[in-house]
Amino acid sequence: MGESDVLDLVIIGGGIGGVICLKYAKDAGLKVALVERSEGVGGIWRKLPSWQDIQFRKEDWTLGDIPVEGEDQRSICKNIEAWVSHFGLREFITFNTQVRCAEHADGLWCLQTSQKTYHSRYLVDATGGHVRPVIPPVQRRDSKVLEFHSSTLANPEVLTGATVTIVGGGASAYDLLDLCMQKQAAHVVWVHRSLKWMLPTRKQKHFATNMRELGKRQLMGVSIDRMNRVVGSLLTKLYRKAGLAEILPKERFDFRRHQFIPGRRDMIKNFQRIERHPGQIQAVSGNSVQASDSTQFDTDIIIWATGYELDLSHYQIPAIAQLKRLEDLQGRCGGLCKSLDAPQLYFLAPGVLETSGATPFAYAHLCKSIMAELQGFEVFDQPTTKHHVNYLDLVKFLARRDAKNYGFFWYIRYLTMFFRFGNSSRPLPLP
Repeated sequence: MGESDVLDLVIIGGGIGGVICLKYAKDAGLKVALVERSEGVGGIWRKLPSWQDIQFRKEDWTLGDIPVEGEDQRSICKNIEAWVSHFGLREFITFNTQVRCAEHADGLWCLQTSQKTYHSRYLVDATGGHVRPVIPPVQRRDSKVLEFHSSTLANPEVLTGATVTIVGGGASAYDLLDLCMQKQAAHVVWVHRSLKWMLPTRKQKHFATNMRELGKRQLMGVSIDRMNRVVGSLLTKLYRKAGLAEILPKERFDFRRHQFIPGRRDMIKNFQRIERHPGQIQAVSGNSVQASDSTQFDTDIIIWATGYELDLSHYQIPAIAQLKRLEDLQGRCGGLCKSLDAPQLYFLAPGVLETSGATPFAYAHLCKSIMAELQGFEVFDQPTTKHHVNYLDLVKFLARRDAKNYGFFWYIRYLTMFFRFGNSSRPLPLP
């Protein structure tokens, strides 16, 4: 292997994070390749059913003049493809390439894939936190129930006229409860253990929250503790006003741990029609479900809104390969994304995925700073961050460490940007 065969960087994963990382690697003049196991870019969005969508306005998803038509799954996939065409990234991407083994030796990463072997100085893992759908193990005896994970319900028309059981207490469960009402399910049962906070609203969910208002307050120095108190008090009042007091989460709202999830209009409107069982499903026999609260009920369909696991099994490093949860990976990364278990390795997901804010905004800032570190600037050499870093708090986090990309006047630049675009339908500029 000659010096010319060694890349500066290999990126694993062609979702929105990997594509944005590739854009900034190209801008930095690095010799880079991106490997993607499917036949196109999009990552999890390429696999999701068409009824799924983002949590907020399309203008808050996109950056610069990269087009996005709507908040739905197809529009988001087209937007990710637009990044590739807009910035001329196609020549750096190899599709249908599964990484089988990743190991570090003699100062280089060696990636054995289904197509070829790559050698690079640095590695960015952009496979994200939504890789393996999780369905908890339950006893099944002659089950006649249709079962789906939230990511595999391709035809929501099957809900019409059916008795549907939704399992889970987060954003996907709220989406599915809303979808059941829209598709006129005959009866809806909701099984959940814990519950995530949401913003009860009668608005369409994409317009229920304004993340740019959050950004303004972050820039103006409002402490996170004060925002938690104000937002937590507001949410509690809205829950009670909407008749949702019985599903108030037990934990206090905290931006460092929770997303600011917009409520679902039809779910809230029809809340009293939903049969609830706090706990989990233990067994399914025929069409009968046994819940952990000792109740039994019949159902036609079970939809598991129970999240995802990581898949890092290709790493020849046990401390990394065994990780399943995003929080566990975050605990193994210094300064948000730099691996503590292997040199010259970065993960895009920890600390910024599932936060309050748009994923492309977070990834663009994070990737630009990763490129600065790859060019010799120390950005991420610090202790593990054990909480979410939301939206403009991410910019402040990076600005204190990334001298290359954030000058003395960064604060004025972002303050001006957010007051200029704060209530606008215009996308924010690329960082």
